[in-house]
Amino acid sequence: MLLLLPPSETKRIGGSNLTIEQVHLSYGQLNEARDLILDALIKVCKNKAEATKVLKLSPKQQGDRELNLDIRQAPTMPAYERYEGTLYKAIGIDSFTKHEVDLMRGNVLIQSALFGLISATDRIPWYRLSANTVLPKLSLKKVWREHQDAAYNRLVDMPIIDLRSKAYVDLAPIPEHLDSYWVEVVAEDSKGQRRALNHFNKTAKGELVGAFVRAKTPPKTLTQLKAVAKRAGLGLEVEGKTIYLITSEIIRAK
Repeated sequence: MLLLLPPSETKRIGGSNLTIEQVHLSYGQLNEARDLILDALIKVCKNKAEATKVLKLSPKQQGDRELNLDIRQAPTMPAYERYEGTLYKAIGIDSFTKHEVDLMRGNVLIQSALFGLISATDRIPWYRLSANTVLPKLSLKKVWREHQDAAYNRLVDMPIIDLRSKAYVDLAPIPEHLDSYWVEVVAEDSKGQRRALNHFNKTAKGELVGAFVRAKTPPKTLTQLKAVAKRAGLGLEVEGKTIYLITSEIIRAK
């Protein structure tokens, strides 16, 4: 079983001296697409006014443009450490054992706008580019829809649990012939009524990932995944190709 995660907008700065040109990302068949997008991103960032508009930079975020210009020479770190948004914080990576890191390497994938499909342990630099970014003369959606199936088609032997946001699902949909399930997080009240969650959505997904990699044996079936979710205090129900991850978090009226 594979877990497919989105990246996060929030990222740690720093890393080791190894650069993106010295490490090897998983799914090398995507390297052409990665180079196309990186070249387009760097070209945009050479023009301050254009980068500010395209990347929607505030005055305080102008340093992001400089960091993008340095992507090829920048330090790298494992992707699951680089990303530090709500989902990744909920995984609880600070307490990982070697066994749990190995499970991240073998069972957890991330799809980013810049690198496409990678292993959660692949080393990547800091960057700023989201699924919704509109680069001049290059469509992220077109590039990834033309290239990413080459990586997806290597994932034929196990179910894929898709924890991505809708923006990343739309950027690179999983081919229909693969065994995949999209996860929706819902809250259930005392009357059994359910509502989709926003704020706790990423937290619940992160908690599921954390419970998954801390299992003595990684789940191989949806029944086993349900048991893992239960240990994390979450319910899990499957309806067709949708998995409902159920949390009891109280939704407060605004």
